[in-house]
Parts: sequence; structure tokens; C-alpha cells
Amino acid sequence: MPTYVQHEVLGRIPDVFNAEAIWQPPGLALFARRPLLRDLLERCPREHRGRAATRCFAHVTLRLPQEDVDDDYHLTRGNRARELAQTLTALHRKDFGDLLGEDDVRYHVTGADDLAAGEIEVRFGHAVYLPAPEEKVLFDVSASLDSAVWHGVCPVYPSQRLALIGAGATAAAAPGWPFGDDAVLLLVNDGPDAEPVLQARPKGAFDCRFDAALGYYTVTSRHGGKRLLVKIARRIAKAPPAVAAPSPAVWQPRARPAVPALDELTAVPVPAAPRRVDSAVTDATFAPGARARLTLAALALPRLSRYRSTGVTRLQVPFDRTLAFAPGGVPAIAIAVDAADGLHAVTPAGSLRITLPASFSPHGERSLAVSAVPPALAERYSALVSLPQPVAAPMTGKATFGRGSPALAMLRVLDTAPCMARDDLDGGDTPVAGADRIGLSRSAFTFEPVAQGLALVRVSPGQALYHLDEQLGFVGMIDADDAAAPFVLPSGHHVVAGHYVLRFDA
Repeated sequence: MPTYVQHEVLGRIPDVFNAEAIWQPPGLALFARRPLLRDLLERCPREHRGRAATRCFAHVTLRLPQEDVDDDYHLTRGNRARELAQTLTALHRKDFGDLLGEDDVRYHVTGADDLAAGEIEVRFGHAVYLPAPEEKVLFDVSASLDSAVWHGVCPVYPSQRLALIGAGATAAAAPGWPFGDDAVLLLVNDGPDAEPVLQARPKGAFDCRFDAALGYYTVTSRHGGKRLLVKIARRIAKAPPAVAAPSPAVWQPRARPAVPALDELTAVPVPAAPRRVDSAVTDATFAPGARARLTLAALALPRLSRYRSTGVTRLQVPFDRTLAFAPGGVPAIAIAVDAADGLHAVTPAGSLRITLPASFSPHGERSLAVSAVPPALAERYSALVSLPQPVAAPMTGKATFGRGSPALAMLRVLDTAPCMARDDLDGGDTPVAGADRIGLSRSAFTFEPVAQGLALVRVSPGQALYHLDEQLGFVGMIDADDAAAPFVLPSGHHVVAGHYVLRFDA
């Protein structure tokens, strides 16, 4: 594998801000010279023909001991670091001016806690790029172990050809890097109007594939099966394709067929084709409710700040690898709401604060969508979690939905699972079951499928019921409490009761 980043630690430098001592010490015999920055650049050219260098590297990063950088900031506001970069830039142009071409020499000075006093680390090479002062970021690179918690890795700029990602000293660090120091990812950028390409090295040790539907790369080790997800998000849009100028039109006379005068034409209506009547259709009888069912399509996470008097501190909805509701064991991902109504995605890799809307694909099979609730529901609810695997239950007649009713108990997935935590006497959180107690009445509403839809009657006066359309948009409140005049929910629409968003399917 070629060397994409030249990396060297220079030691025994009394003054780490002395540019001449870093570049080329004066007055030393050739055999006593230590390789310093000028020597390294000369020995490692960017391009060469035979043994002769034809082009040198122009971007160099210097890492100095953090204590020296802090002292410089306190005493001179960072002037010595700026002067160091400016002097090295001038020396670089003076000694390698004929090998620079159109490249702009750039130096960047930063601090590092892993360097001892008198040490300086230098980096340059094909994958070292320093942006111009006004240059904007083209791509943002982030990495994740499970697609739920993403960590920023590095930016990529329009003129930056290569970026190296890994865990070693020569690459941009990816938090949670699972592959060891010898493995790296190479990002190739062919310009603002091209899509970036990610490759893994050593090449035969990894599978690196891009999933267009999920929008990220999956890098998997062929030995051990360890995996890393890499997302490359574009900041600068592609330039629109050029539109070719239309060719000039050439008008030529065209012979017109002879037609009779307008008053000689007669419009004759075309008879419609006879319609076939299927007697089997006309004899069919519609039986309302024959295939009617209620489907748990989403979960409405409550605002726990409304229930401070109960001591509830957290409500967590767990999902397994297939994104089915999984109350037992270690979940692949969980969506949680805390006592301050904050939303979090929790995975074995850690916790991530959720900004709505959000989507998670822990294992690339299905996506879990978390969206904001309609404004009319915002006083009671924090977010809607759409279920990738909805739970459906058939309806055979009139029944009651509520925490005290056995009807459709399979839909009340949060009732018996230990999804809720409450303050205990020792100041910690104790898992408890029965999350329905903070949002659902014992008898919330009665329902019965009819020819026009689902007839609903609110039973408990304190139960809030919301009507949502097919796209989970707010339609109105359901306050019908007279069995003689029920509210009729159309097929495909939703009713929200407690934590549950139920869709009527007929």
C-alpha cells in the first residue's frame, strides 16, 4: 500500500517555535545532521521522474506540545504560532519554489497532549490537505457502529483529492474504530460534481459497499465480521447539467392535402362500445366488519413533564434487529423520552440526542422513523414513532378499548412491558410496568365496524381522542359520547388514545 501520509516526530528542539531549527539547522556537519522538515520534504517528493523530484508537497501540519501552545496563547495571543507558520511558508517557497507548480504553500500549527517537551510532529502527503481561508466544506464524513449514533470524522473540501480515515496517527480518527491500526479507509474525491468513492485497505481484508437506499457505506471485515458504517453527506449541491443551445430551425414549405370546405363536413358521433355486465358483481352482498381490523401503526411518546407528580423519569420503547417491538433482552435500538421531554436513541454503542425528524436503520433491513407530532397534539406528546412492523388485531363486533378491557390487549404493547422508570427512595430509577396508567383510561372508547367505517364512542370524559388522516395529519378531536350518534372513523384513518396510534383497516 502506498504511503498516503508522511509522519515523523522531530525531537530535541529547544524552542519549538524556532522555524529555522525545525527547517534546517545552520552550521552542522553533514554526518551529524538529524533529518528535519526540509530533509523529509526532499526525501519524499509528491512526484518524481527517476530519482529526480518534479513536484513537492505543499501542505504541512505541525503538532506542538499542548503546554507550549497554551503558554503562547496566554502570553502572546498565539502570535508565535502564527509567526512559525508564516516563516516556514516562506522557507518552503524559497527552497522548493521550482517544484510547487500552481500549489499554494499552507502550514497549520496545533497542540497535542501526547508530545513531550521539545518534540514536534510533522505530517504531509497525498492525504494531507489544508483548506484555503474562504474554502467551504464539500462533504461531511461521519461514522457509526449501528446507524443510530453517528460521530463526525472529518470534512472534505472541493480541491481535496484524498482523505484517510482510521485509528492510526496518520489518519482522521473515527470514534469506535473496530479494525485496528493497520486498516484504513480511503475517500477519493473527484471534484464537486462527482460522487465520492470510499475504499478499504488492505483491499482483500474488507467488503466495502454503498447502500443507496440507506445513504451510507457498510465496511465489513472478512475476518471477524466487525462492521463500520460511513456516511458522506454533501454540503455543496452539484452544478446543474449544461443545456445545449437549440439548433436553429429551418422552415420548409409543406404541401397541404386537399380538404373539403368546412361547411361540407359532418360530425358523426362514434357509438360507445357495449359494456359487459357481470351478474356475479351485481349479486354480491357487502358484509361490514367481515375483514375489519385495528392496526397499531405508531406509538405516541408522551411529554413526561406533565406527569412529574407520578415520579416517572423515563419511558423507553425497545426494538430488536428486525425493528419489531422487543421488551425483553438487550435491544438493538430504543427510543426514549426523559423527564424533561428530551428524546434519545439508545443503542449498545451509546446514546444520541434526537433532532426531529429522524430515521434509524441499525442493521440495514428496515428503517425506524421518529417524527414530530401535529401541533394540536404537541401539548401532550413529544414525538411519533412509526412502527416498521405494525401489530394488527381483527375485530368481530362491538368492544371497548382501554387498559381495563381485554379486547385488543395485544395492541397495548407498553402496558405490561417494563418500559417505564420511576424515582425510587435511593434516588435511582426503578423499572416499572404499566405505562398505560399515565395516558389511557380503563375504558377509553367503544368501537364497532359499520358500513361507513368504524363507529367510535368515547366512554371516559377525561380521555383525549384525536383523529388523524392516512398520513398522520391532524383532522380533529373525537368527543362523541352518545351511542346514538357515534363518531365514524373512515377506513385508513387513525385514532390516538393514550400512547397508541390505531389505524382502522377494512
